[in-house]
Formats: sequence, C-alpha cells, structure tokens
Amino acid sequence: MGGRLANRTAIVTGANGAIATACARRLLQDGATVVITSRGRDKLEQTREQLLSDVPGAKLEAVTGDALNADDVQATFKYAHDIAGRLDMVIATVGEGGFIPLLMHDADTFRANVDKNLLAPFLAIRYGARYLGEGGSIVCISSTAAKLVLPWLSAYCSAKAGMEMLVKCAAEELSPAKIRVNVVRPGYTLSEAMAPVAGTPALAEPILAEIPLNRWAEPEDIAEAVRYFAGAESGYVTGQVFAVDGGVELRRNVNMSFVLKQAYGDAAADAILRGKEPPAA
Repeated sequence: MGGRLANRTAIVTGANGAIATACARRLLQDGATVVITSRGRDKLEQTREQLLSDVPGAKLEAVTGDALNADDVQATFKYAHDIAGRLDMVIATVGEGGFIPLLMHDADTFRANVDKNLLAPFLAIRYGARYLGEGGSIVCISSTAAKLVLPWLSAYCSAKAGMEMLVKCAAEELSPAKIRVNVVRPGYTLSEAMAPVAGTPALAEPILAEIPLNRWAEPEDIAEAVRYFAGAESGYVTGQVFAVDGGVELRRNVNMSFVLKQAYGDAAADAILRGKEPPAA
C-alpha cells in the first residue's frame, strides 16, 4: 500500500498497550512495514489481527520478545531490519506506573519501575541505533510524571525523568549518524489501565478538573505526535520532548492522596500522610 512511509520499516515495542497499538496503526495507515513486539504471544496475536482488520493490506509482522532482555531486543530488531534490509523507525513504548508511596518501596519494587521505564528505552535506543540508517528516528514514550510531581508514584516519576535525559544524551551522541531521538510526553490517556479511573466519577472528576481541554487523551492523539517524529516532516528535530497532555503542564498533576486509604487502608494511609513508615501488615 502507498503512503508517505512506504518502503520504510518500523518496530513498535510494548505493542499490546493502547498507545503502542495506536502508533502501529498510524504508521501502517501511512504505508510503513511495521513489526510489533511484546512478551505475551496470545495478546500480541490479537493485536496483530485487529490491526490487519483496521488497515487491510498492511505489511505487519508480530514477534514475541522481552523488552528488558538485551538478547531478545537485539533479535527482534534484527528481525525487523532483515525484512527489507533496513530499519527506519523505532517506537519504544514499554513502561508502567505503580501507585506505591516512597515509604512503601523497597529496592526490588523501585528497581522494577526503573527497569520498565528507563532500562527498556535504553535497550531500544542502544540496539535500535545498530540497525537504523541515516535519517532514522527513535521515539520514546514518557509521561507528564517526568515533569510534574505525581505523589505516590516516586519511582515512576524518577524513571520517566531519567528517560527524558537519556533521550537528550542519545540525540547528541547519535547525531553524527544522523539518527534522531525524541520523546512524546502523554497526559492522562484512555487505556485498559485507566478505564477504572475514567469510569469512576469520584476519581475522574479531580483529574479532568486539572486538564484545560477537559477531556482524556485518546491513544490516537499520542500516535499523531509519534507519527510526526517518526517521519521526514521532523527531519530537523532531535532531542526534543513534545507534551500531548491537553494542557496539564499549565497546571499540576492531581494529588492522589484520596486514593491512599482505598489502596492501603486507614492505618497505612495515616502513617504515610505523616511522612512515616506504615505499620507492618
């Protein structure tokens, strides 16, 4: 099929997520050959079938792989490159939050957040650069939590902020190879994980009140920004962070303290709100 991305190949990591699926769909609509990758084979196959239904005639491959495993990352990127002897776009979407107060983290839970939100994009950049040619583009997905404090998500905020600096460093170091590296920073986006929040007025209303455009982002909103960074339209843009958040950064992230008692109970919440470790369960 034709389009401005015809004869170009992209790989989208974390492809079972709503944003990743929307990104893959958008690239396919513009004619790119797309490889989607994720750990779960069954869900990945469902995503592939849905995308082929959405974009008939699309050139789409699905390959299982763990975005936190360097061997898997290298193998899936080589697979994408070898389809047509080129790789043009790397869309790194793997990431995951965790509503865990700082004083309830241990080394393992904190490290798990850092791995998903900083190590995964590092591996995508590190091994994507091996296969991208001149004019290649890497796009990573961040969060408003990288810029605005989101209480009780300290590990997530820290890792996303670190990822944004990683992208800036990578953009500088990869510039001699004419590989561009940029970030899209979504706001509150409708997804499977956000559905319970969006569908509960007591949780949704305080969030929407802090979004100037007064609506949730759709995954397609984020995909349009990714499409811009992926293509030649942004050929003179690198090391940048593009917020697609409905204006949240004009205000502040929502203080989710009201969720603490629901999540951890009265005693733990009261201790946390006093800056103390909660009592042992």
